[in-house]
Amino acid sequence: MDKNLILASSSPYRRELLTHLQVPFTCISPDVDETPLPGELPQQTALRLAQVKARKIGNTHTEALIIGCDQVATLDNQQLGKPLTHDNATRQLRLMRGREVTFHSALCLYNAASNSMQAEVVPYVVRFRNLTDAQIENYLVKEQPYHCAGSAKSEGLGIAIIEKMTGDDPNALIGLPLIALVNMLQNEGFAVI
Repeated sequence: MDKNLILASSSPYRRELLTHLQVPFTCISPDVDETPLPGELPQQTALRLAQVKARKIGNTHTEALIIGCDQVATLDNQQLGKPLTHDNATRQLRLMRGREVTFHSALCLYNAASNSMQAEVVPYVVRFRNLTDAQIENYLVKEQPYHCAGSAKSEGLGIAIIEKMTGDDPNALIGLPLIALVNMLQNEGFAVI
C-alpha cells in the first residue's frame, strides 16, 4: 500500500513508540480543544478526541492513513488531566498514592480517502506505591512529568513509583497501543512486517 501514514500528535512519546514499527510516517499536530464534554465518560472523551484529531488532519491530507490518539487517566471514575505545574502534579500523586489509576488510551486509524475509521479504547491499570511526600517531591524534581496524564512516565523514572501494572499492551500506558494499531493497519492492507 502506498498510502502516507500520519501520526496526528505532537507527543514525542507517541512518535518514539511509532518508530518501533519501522514504517515511514510523519507527525502533524492537530491542535484541538481537549476539554471533556458535560456528562462524558472518560473513555468516551479519549475516543472522541482521538477521532477528532484524526479527522482534522484528514481534512487536509485526503489520501492518507491517519493515526489519532488520546489518553485519559481516571481515579474513582474522575478524570486526571495533565498537571502542567509542579503543585498540580504533587496534588495528583498524593491523591494516587497506594491506589489504582486506569489509563484509557484511545486509538483510531482514519482512512481519509475512503472516509472509514477503526477505533477502540485500550485500558491499562496502574497501582501506585504508597509514596511519602518526600518521595513524591524527589520524583517530580527529577522527572518533571508535567505534560503526562497522571503525573507519571513509566518509560522513565516513573517506573519507581509504580507498584503494579495490568493490561494487554504496555504501550497503551505511554499513549499509543501498538498491538491494536498493527491490527488496524493490517485491516487497511498496510503491512508492518
